[in-house]
Amino acid sequence: MTTATLLFLPPRIGDPWRWLRIDGDAVAARGEGVPEADGAPVVAVAPADAVTLHWAALPARSIAQAAAAARIVVSDASATPQEQLHVAVGEAEGEDRPIGVVSAARMREWLDSLLAIGVDPATMIPAPLLLPATEDGFVRADLGGQAVVRGPASGFADEQGLTEFITGGVAPETLDRAALERALASAAAAPPLNLRQGAFMRRRRRAIDWALARRLALLLALILLATLAIDLATIARYALAADRLEAQADAIARRALPRDAGAVADASRALDERLSRLRGPGQGFTRTVAAALSAIRPVQGAEVEALDFQPNGDLGITVTVDGDAVANALQARLRDAGFAVSGGAFESTGGRLKGQLTVSSR
Repeated sequence: MTTATLLFLPPRIGDPWRWLRIDGDAVAARGEGVPEADGAPVVAVAPADAVTLHWAALPARSIAQAAAAARIVVSDASATPQEQLHVAVGEAEGEDRPIGVVSAARMREWLDSLLAIGVDPATMIPAPLLLPATEDGFVRADLGGQAVVRGPASGFADEQGLTEFITGGVAPETLDRAALERALASAAAAPPLNLRQGAFMRRRRRAIDWALARRLALLLALILLATLAIDLATIARYALAADRLEAQADAIARRALPRDAGAVADASRALDERLSRLRGPGQGFTRTVAAALSAIRPVQGAEVEALDFQPNGDLGITVTVDGDAVANALQARLRDAGFAVSGGAFESTGGRLKGQLTVSSR
């Protein structure tokens, strides 16, 4: 069942708006002015004298490709520059497809006037195409205050002199009311040609799917919750691992402490204190002696006779050398190794020099 409102565009400025409301296969209401919105789709009807109709065999391609081919077909039939024309292609009727040619400026005027009354139709049909197609002969009807004629491959406004010329003197058959209403219902349900194509296509307003939006919001919340749970689980795992390592370190430190150490609150600190006592002050006995001997060993003619590690971390070194030059070279090597060197009073003993140096960490 077809339910639609046909709104006829006035042929001239100042003419009244006329409309027909189709319900099923019959006209349920008619009137002048702007129809009340009842939810039924509005089909705008363009005046017959403003749209030139052609029929041509066009390839069954997309609307854009067919319109481009139609421009080539109608280019020789219009004196108006192509850029000022709007060309629309309809559904195939046998081997041919209807082509509508209208001024682009006129299309803009119509759409602006419709928007001014709060109407934005998805479909705009040239008035002659509301009449049924004929295999031969012509049919006539009054639509929206204008008489129109349609033939096998023509459609135009009924004007005295012009009609006889196009029909070859054959008088068009006037449709009765029932046949006209059936034709109107059929054209409203399946428009043979819609002028709203290309630059004048209706822009679809996308409604917000709130159910989908809620589902997406819930999904996003679940993703964030899962991410937070993963982070919390990772933090907890790292915390447990750190506690386990700390407990292992504490157990190892306790095994390294003397048995008579008793209960120790901080085993790690107690172990550090014991190592400090064993190692000695400063850099400790082992590091200090190793560094000093490494500095002395390359000096030719120098021998270490005694070592004396002091409680304050200083190291006393008794050495014998072959001469003053060797003694100076020895002290330079120790300073280069990072030690502060004091003493250095050498005495001659058995043809060699003997003295004591005190080195300490800087």
